[in-house]
Amino acid sequence: MDPKIKALEEKIAQARLGGGEKRIEKQHQKKKLTARERIHYLLDEGSFEEMGILVTHRTTDFGMDKEIYYGDGVVTGYGTINGRLVYVYAQDFTVFGGALSETHAEKICKVMDLAVKVGAPIIGLNDSGGARIQEGVKSLGGYADIFYRNVQASGVIPQISAVMGPCAGGAVYSPAVTDFIIMVEETSYMFVTGPNVVKTVTNEEVTSEELGGASAHAVKSGVAHKTSSNDAACLDDIKKLMEYLPQNNTELPPHQDYKLGEELREELSSIVPDNPNKPYDMHDVINGIIDSESFYEIHKDYAENIIVGFARLGGRSIGIIANQPMFLAGVLGVKSSRKAARFTRFCDAFNIPLLVLVDVPGFLPGTDQEWSGIIMHGAKLLYALSEATVPRVTVITRKAYGGAYDVMNSKHIGADFNFAWPSAEIAVMGAKGASEIIFRREIAAAEDPEAKLKEKEAEYAEKFANPYRAAQRGFIDEVILPKDTRRKLLKAFAMLEKKHVEPPKRKHGNIPL
Repeated sequence: MDPKIKALEEKIAQARLGGGEKRIEKQHQKKKLTARERIHYLLDEGSFEEMGILVTHRTTDFGMDKEIYYGDGVVTGYGTINGRLVYVYAQDFTVFGGALSETHAEKICKVMDLAVKVGAPIIGLNDSGGARIQEGVKSLGGYADIFYRNVQASGVIPQISAVMGPCAGGAVYSPAVTDFIIMVEETSYMFVTGPNVVKTVTNEEVTSEELGGASAHAVKSGVAHKTSSNDAACLDDIKKLMEYLPQNNTELPPHQDYKLGEELREELSSIVPDNPNKPYDMHDVINGIIDSESFYEIHKDYAENIIVGFARLGGRSIGIIANQPMFLAGVLGVKSSRKAARFTRFCDAFNIPLLVLVDVPGFLPGTDQEWSGIIMHGAKLLYALSEATVPRVTVITRKAYGGAYDVMNSKHIGADFNFAWPSAEIAVMGAKGASEIIFRREIAAAEDPEAKLKEKEAEYAEKFANPYRAAQRGFIDEVILPKDTRRKLLKAFAMLEKKHVEPPKRKHGNIPL
């Protein structure tokens, strides 16, 4: 064998070994896959082509010239998921703890640049101890180079981040700028400052898991869009998510074959209770409308009073935003408004039509909400939906009160179709509250104020707690039977498939951040 070929084979074998057998064994003891194992599990078999396998760091300070590993702690390249091209990088914790160096960053930037040029998603598998301290500002500059590319790629190609180990300090801002973050339970964490710094500054004792674990970010902060039980489940989640997304912002999302059949759904007729104050699970409405078992929920455990996620309707990929009466009666609050606004903007950027299911009694009252900026955060959802140019269809299942009616994709802010069920109540406020204001004097002067209130409440409800006045004004396109909802939506979205809107010429709007 040619000595040069033999030398190359040895270098490649050494690179694929990463930080050595002992470090890989330690990784497996933590029930974590190695960087290359993750990539090969994620991509179609035999499709991965690695780039920069022989790259090494350039640092000679602090004895670094004695520790040189091929690949320099990150595996980069491209391959396919279900036959569709993606670019991927996976940080290798067995090499310097996955710490980012100048060359490590250059490898990531190279695949990100290619992803934008070609128009294909970029997937980052994060598992790093942070900046490589021995490199100083060169490492910090490497992070900034990545951040800049994340921003330039935003809205151009889908960007997915999997946090599969530590992600701390400045490193967190690359995933934060991407479209979706999936964290692995018990083995991953994200925070700007770690438990030791927190204790020093605030004297607060907290573990890494409590401070920035998967559960903390999925439930409390909303940083994580989804959590997975282990590495394999996380990679499966990425593959599932990819089924709903286009390659880039110039393409439509994938369309699966679907044969129209009997599209009436009788089960929808019995979901909304007769008692307007009784809750029901909006998931039942969603599952009664969409293609069987196609709902992929995002931010499931965060701001549970609103539901967002992807689904298919007649084989088409759609985004769903829905109030959830099971939690806080489905009101809009700071967190739920922000959650829905972010999801709306993603769908609009990547040509994914939006279905909005409405049962909202208004905005959540209280000093906590007002002081936390409900005005500004509620305006984010209003802005995002008003700005969206994708096909937008609304179904009002029950309550649509006050300003929340306007915000939840009303006809007034550009929705293409607005349907309502007969159970819909479209009004400034509920019948009881409205009656107490309008008929205050009459009720106070009555011999039996309580009976008079009930009488006036019924009178108001008869006039306004229904969808027909809105339909008369053209604010509702059609009042439909619940069982007809799927059929109506299939036709509406098919009709809107070629919708095109030319927005006003401007650099960008000024969303209330």
